[in-house]
Amino acid sequence: MKFVGPNWGGAVISLTSGYDIIGDIHGCADTLVLLLERMDYQKIKGVYQHKTRKVIFLGDVVDRGPHIREALHIVRDMVDGGHAEIVMGNHEYNAITYCTPGRPGDGREFLRRHDARHTRQIAETLEQFAHHPQEWQEFLGWFQDLPLFIEKPGFRVVHACWDDALISQYKKEYGKNTVDRDFIYDSVEKQSFAGQFLDRLTRGIDMPLANGRSMTSRDGYTRQVFRTRFWGLEANCYRELAFQPDPLPEDIAALQISEENRKRLCHYGPDELPLFIGHYWLNDSPAPLAPNVACLDYSAVKYGRLAAYRMDGERQLSKNKYVWVYVDREQ
Repeated sequence: MKFVGPNWGGAVISLTSGYDIIGDIHGCADTLVLLLERMDYQKIKGVYQHKTRKVIFLGDVVDRGPHIREALHIVRDMVDGGHAEIVMGNHEYNAITYCTPGRPGDGREFLRRHDARHTRQIAETLEQFAHHPQEWQEFLGWFQDLPLFIEKPGFRVVHACWDDALISQYKKEYGKNTVDRDFIYDSVEKQSFAGQFLDRLTRGIDMPLANGRSMTSRDGYTRQVFRTRFWGLEANCYRELAFQPDPLPEDIAALQISEENRKRLCHYGPDELPLFIGHYWLNDSPAPLAPNVACLDYSAVKYGRLAAYRMDGERQLSKNKYVWVYVDREQ
């Protein structure tokens, strides 16, 4: 598939012959460099670029990893130079809200509570920017301007979940794929349209565990919800619906999905355009989740893989189009 640019002087100029979609980096800057070089990107005048291809990053560049600041500079330089695009991940959204004071009189010191769990999530990022406060403020402003979804001829990109109803409503009301500061403020009210929109696109569909139960994940967080898929065959029980590394408690996994919870779901059908997502911490061999859905988050920061998909306009995705680099503890 060739993406064609404007006609200058009678000649058709090909801007991009294909896209390389890269999953959640989480501060693994050295691994990102290895992956880019494996795909024949070269550093020219300080910016990684390819002669004919372009990167789309799936968000979650920040938090957890050893080289967050370096990763952000690589990504932003590529985006600013026209060699990449990026969608906002939940960790960029979390950073914005964690660092933004509440509106006067709303009772919030910050939009995101500074409790132990939230502080733990962003701790590595803030530590690595401790001596670069102005730079961090500039990145926060950059995060806010990131698109929430990208639509290209022949495929779509979002960090966690493509909810066509919400996206269509947003495009109808706002006519763009980015949000402004007021929309960010409004989003902390989770039942508002802004809250539902940002939560769904950056976090997906979290389903509550039955009977108020909780579970502790492998990364040490105690949660009362689990991540779910939104593609493929209709699920009957929670085991078929769950999509995360940690298994559900067996008694909950076997339960039939309640009608109340089923109403919360959305579905990405097999006839939709190919879709690329991150977010879900996969740990098996990279392959499409469905003929038209690919996840690129292969747990890089947990010493898994930093993965990319080399998209050339195909309608049916193939495991042969994945490229990845294994992550070691220094990358």
